[in-house]
This record gives sequence, structure tokens and C-alpha cells, in this order.
Amino acid sequence: MALIGITCLHEHGEGRTWLPDSYFRAVERVGGVPVLLPPLPPGTAVARLVGLVDGLLLAGGGDIDPVHFGEEPLPATGVISPDRDRFEIALVRKVLAAGRPVFGICRGMQVLNVAAGGDIYQDIFLAGARIKHFQDAPRWYPTHGLHVCSDTLLARIVGDRVLRVNSFHHQSVRRLASGLRVAALAEDGIVEALEGMGTSFVLGVQFHPESMWERYPVFLELFAALVEAARRHRMRVGTRQEMPAPG
Repeated sequence: MALIGITCLHEHGEGRTWLPDSYFRAVERVGGVPVLLPPLPPGTAVARLVGLVDGLLLAGGGDIDPVHFGEEPLPATGVISPDRDRFEIALVRKVLAAGRPVFGICRGMQVLNVAAGGDIYQDIFLAGARIKHFQDAPRWYPTHGLHVCSDTLLARIVGDRVLRVNSFHHQSVRRLASGLRVAALAEDGIVEALEGMGTSFVLGVQFHPESMWERYPVFLELFAALVEAARRHRMRVGTRQEMPAPG
């Protein structure tokens, strides 16, 4: 058994924290135990969460406040969630430091890169996008192709091939953080997946496999790989480390 923490969408004005069922159903389907993580203030609570879960799944959502990578907002920047930004960036940094498995989806991939020291394009057209990356088709439908890079973690999971995916983003990865590498590219050069170069399971994808796995089982393999990595990590560390005391 592996406990997988899943970050949630947060609507500050509505006082609402929520998550589409497809995320936790995918984790449950492959044998993991999903635990939903609300956007708590950075600090002791974040450290306790890292001590609780065996792996982390970063869900998709809105834009990242560009202040977190040293920029002012451009006109194309959309809705941001300050509490979620602060929580997820702090959480990812602690998870990476602890060597726990982490899998980021869409916004989650961008958060992973920013938390590790990289940055993103505030709008995809600044990256030279030439194909449509925010589809009007159903969420489950693959609308563009990507090339999975050879000799990568992603290739070991889904195969070294062209994979067609869905797409719902207007921001994209720009400068990769140290320790990360590109794992897939779209036809126009937009980064569609990244991964860690160390021994820990660190993976991010720009598409939404949680919306596709019921119709295209290959995408369920991404969740299975996360859960298996979390299970192995749990076995390596044995019993859970004692969670830090308050204060």
C-alpha cells in the first residue's frame, strides 16, 4: 500500500477547495491510497504532510503567479491562487529534498519546475507555439502529438514513440531547473514532459492523463508508475519517519 497525496484546486473567492474525481480514481485503480491535500500555509503543516505521504501528485489548475520566478504579470496571465502557489511550491521543495516520488500534471509540471529553480513562459506564444495547445474538443480526446525522448523514464513507462495527447494550457516550461531534463516535445518545440535526472521518481507532463486513462489505458501507466515508485520508497525507508513536533 502507498499513500499518494494529491494537491487540490483552490478558489479563494469562493472559499472552495476541490478536485475532479478522475485524479483519485486513477490512483485508486492502480492500487494507491489517495489523500487529498488542501492548500495549507507553508511551515510545520507542510513538513508533516511530507512525513505522511509516500508520493505526491500535483494536479492541474490555473496559472502560477509570476512573482515566484521573478517576473511581473503579463496581460495574458490568468487566474492565480496565491495560497495554492505558496503551498505547492513549499511542498514540492520538501518532497524533492526528502527523495519522495512526485508526479506533476499540467500546472503541476510547471510548479515542479518553478519549485526546483526553473521558470515558465507566461504565455505559450512567447515560446513560439505554432499548434493549438488549448483544445475545444472533449477533455478525453487527444488533439496533438508529442515525441517521447529516448532513454527517459517516460519512455520506459509509455514507450519511445509519438504519443497523441489532450492539451489545456497557455503557459509552458521555459528554463529547466537544475537536475531536470526534457522527456517529451510537441511538434512546435513546446516542452510536453520533464523528469529528474537522479534516482528518485520525478516526472511532469503538460497534458492531462487523468482525463484520458479510461479510454486510453496507456495513460493509466503513468499513475501506476507513481504508485509503484511510492511503494518502493516506503519499503526502503521502512516505518514512517516521526513527524516533526509543532513549534
